[in-house]
Amino acid sequence: MLKITVQRDGTGDFTTISEAVQAVPYECEAEIEIGPGIYREKLVCEKQNITLRGAGADQTRVVWGDGGKLPHPDGRPTHTFRSYTAFFSGENLTVEDLTIENDAGPGAQVGQAVAAYVDSARAVFRRVKLLGNQDTLFCAPLPEKEREKDGFLGPRGLAPRRASAQYYHKCEIAGDIDFIFGGADALFEQCTLRTVDNHIPHSYVTAPSGKADGLGFVFWDCDFVSDCPAGSVYLGRPWRPEGKTAVLDCRLGAHIAPEGFSPWNDRADTNLAAFAEAGSNGPGAVPRPGWVHALTASQAAELLARARCRCRP
Repeated sequence: MLKITVQRDGTGDFTTISEAVQAVPYECEAEIEIGPGIYREKLVCEKQNITLRGAGADQTRVVWGDGGKLPHPDGRPTHTFRSYTAFFSGENLTVEDLTIENDAGPGAQVGQAVAAYVDSARAVFRRVKLLGNQDTLFCAPLPEKEREKDGFLGPRGLAPRRASAQYYHKCEIAGDIDFIFGGADALFEQCTLRTVDNHIPHSYVTAPSGKADGLGFVFWDCDFVSDCPAGSVYLGRPWRPEGKTAVLDCRLGAHIAPEGFSPWNDRADTNLAAFAEAGSNGPGAVPRPGWVHALTASQAAELLARARCRCRP
């Protein structure tokens, strides 16, 4: 295994994460140890089997500030999928003990601003902070078709879609509108989902777009927290009609809307989505509308077992 160190002060093999990643041959298994500091760089990592390990989420920070409404060097707006701070692809990815942040600002000012675009076949994030506002974490793949011109402009807009299994453990993910979105099968265990109060009428934690036979997003033993007004934040809405989100044994703050989940704008096909909940507690845990599936304990346990089998390393 290739081992590389990155230190801002020049005492490591490299001073930037991008240089270290570029030095890894694609087929080589590698570990990159990243020292403390703020690394202001737009990171692209497309290696076959790589681990990026920081010195702690409050010590090692990767930061960039592109936004969808901001100009791109090609003369067009940047759009969502070119706004990332870090883009990950390849086969097996592990990220631990660091922060990835998009600090462009609120969506009303800069548009969508992705912190992490995760397109790896298998991805594991442990003790990572993913910070932003609108569209913080994109769990690829993209839907098959875009709804507007240049809607998928970016690294994988024209590439064949492939399945992705993603696992997030003890991470903090922060944002306001659709801040966890995409078509991956993803399991979030013991994470903190923090909705940022940007003084907008409603916020949405998830916007799943996976297919009906997929797993979607599964949250287990997580904390949903916010300073937003009571009842103003939805657990999810379907970016594509058959999107799935399940919330299991989680603690929900008063900011969670009584309906729990929401349709997508004016679309009338919410019944095609699979939103499910079981074992919620806290002030945001109240009876939901009939189209939100209230799972039994055994159904929740079965779903969690499937998610762990699919997503855990």
